[in-house]
Amino acid sequence: MTEERKNEQPVNEETVEAIFAEEDVQVEQANEEAVTPMDELQTATAKIEELEAKLEEMDNKYLRLQADFDNSRRRAKLDMEAALKYRAQSLAGDLIQSLDNFERAMKIESDNEETKSVIAGMDMIYKGIVEALKKEGVEAIEAVGKEFDPHMHQAVMQVQDDSVESNIVVEEFQKGYKLKDRVIRPSMVKVSE
Repeated sequence: MTEERKNEQPVNEETVEAIFAEEDVQVEQANEEAVTPMDELQTATAKIEELEAKLEEMDNKYLRLQADFDNSRRRAKLDMEAALKYRAQSLAGDLIQSLDNFERAMKIESDNEETKSVIAGMDMIYKGIVEALKKEGVEAIEAVGKEFDPHMHQAVMQVQDDSVESNIVVEEFQKGYKLKDRVIRPSMVKVSE
């Protein structure tokens, strides 16, 4: 036998397996460390696509939020304008009832001078209230002789009258009022058929 073989240790199965296992680990580590430029490019491209999708989603959320804010601001502005425009509606509605009572009271006929002076005083108060309401935009709705308008008039009776055209207001039972372009109370009327 040669000298070399005498100095070598005997090789058994366990030793061979350990050597191969160690080489496998080294190969795996080398494979993990050896990232090719193509792999890096694919990873970077995927990351870019993911970030672009997130950016687009955030852009859409921002645009929707901006639109909601604009709509909210526009609604608030319209509500504020309507509140200013129709601020007298509640007061006018309450005063209209008093105007009706004044009108009924002023229709009283009397020969007594004191009663006439009281009625004249009431007439002055009535005109003052009507004038104050006009300044706020409250007006009586004209009805008699006008064409029936269901938005302005409430028909409580119909009458056959050949002297007037069909669908014309013949008589007014209760005055109607409007505040600017909004009807506070429709006129109660009799309409020709």
